[in-house]
Amino acid sequence: MEYVGLNLTPILIATLLGLIVGLFHFFLSRPGERPAFDFAALTAIAEFWLATLLAGALILSPREMGNPFMDAAVTVVVIWIGFIVPILLVTQRFRGLPGPMAAADSLHWLIVLMVQAMAMTSIGLERPAML
Repeated sequence: MEYVGLNLTPILIATLLGLIVGLFHFFLSRPGERPAFDFAALTAIAEFWLATLLAGALILSPREMGNPFMDAAVTVVVIWIGFIVPILLVTQRFRGLPGPMAAADSLHWLIVLMVQAMAMTSIGLERPAML
């Protein structure tokens, strides 16, 4: 995971932007509530981990379209459709949450991933020497 050290600044910026997107989602869905410290800390760790894995995927993704932003968007959509949507929809529906809420949460994570990917693509990611 050498790429994490090489790309810590873009990953941290992407984490911060993901947290900002999450604040909008949180306050729109739960008016007047404030997240507790443990929830905020867990969210920050999860956003950092998501940005770290996304950075690795962006570094390894094929550059077929010639436009790094389009390549990043395709990578995000593949990750979102392949991992996030199925997990959220199945888990939230199992817990009895309505379909629209599960869909809204899935959309939230698409926006987070897209914002993070565009930020890291804009800043630039450094490939480890062995790649």
